Amino acid sequence: MVVTYGYIRVSSKDQNEQRQLNKMLERDVEARRIFVDRASGKNFERPQYQLLRKVLNEEDIIYMDALDRLGRNYDEVITEWKYITRELKADIVVLENESLFDSRKFREMGDMGQLMEDQFLSLLSYVADQERKKIRQRQAEGIEVAKSQGKHLGRPSINLSNISKRQLHVIEDNYPKWRNGEITGAWFMEVLELKKNTFYKIMKEYKEANTCFG
Repeated sequence: MVVTYGYIRVSSKDQNEQRQLNKMLERDVEARRIFVDRASGKNFERPQYQLLRKVLNEEDIIYMDALDRLGRNYDEVITEWKYITRELKADIVVLENESLFDSRKFREMGDMGQLMEDQFLSLLSYVADQERKKIRQRQAEGIEVAKSQGKHLGRPSINLSNISKRQLHVIEDNYPKWRNGEITGAWFMEVLELKKNTFYKIMKEYKEANTCFG
C-alpha cells in the first residue's frame, strides 16, 4: 500500500506554516502524516524529518512545497534526494515545480530515467551555485555604485560588507518572503540579531544593491 506524506519546514516557531499545510491538505494528505519542522535548512538534523525518513517505505510519496524546504545546501539536497528515491525507493514531489521535481517520472523511465535524473540534479546544483555567485556579484557592484553616488555620505555607513556570511545567507533566503508578507519583520530581525534601525538600513541597502543593475 502506497502511503502519502507531507513535509513542511519553516525557519522559526514564529513563521506560519499554514500556507504549506493547505497545499498538503489539498493533495489529500492526512494531517497525521504531515511532518513539520521549525528549524533552519542548513542540515538534515531535524527531528520531524528524521522521523519521516524512518517511517518511509518503498513506493511511498513525500509532498513538499518547494525544494528549499528540504534544505538550503543543494549538494546535500541532491544526496538526500538520491537516498530517498534510490535507497529507500520512495518518491518526492515538489509542488512548486511539479513538472520537473517529481521522481516518479524518472522512475517510470527505468535505467534511462536514472541517467536523466543524474543529469538533471547535476544541472540543478550548477544553476544554484551560479545563482549564488550572481547574487553576490550584483550585491558587490550595487554597493560600489551606491558608494560612488554618495549614498551614505555624512552618516555612519552600514553596508552589506559589514555583516557576517551567516546573516547574508539569511537575508538572501528570506528577503523576498519578508517583502511578500510571508514572514514578519520581528522574526526577521530576531534571526539576524539586528536592532530595528539597523535592520531597516540593511534592508534598504540590500534592495539598492539588487536593483542598481536590475
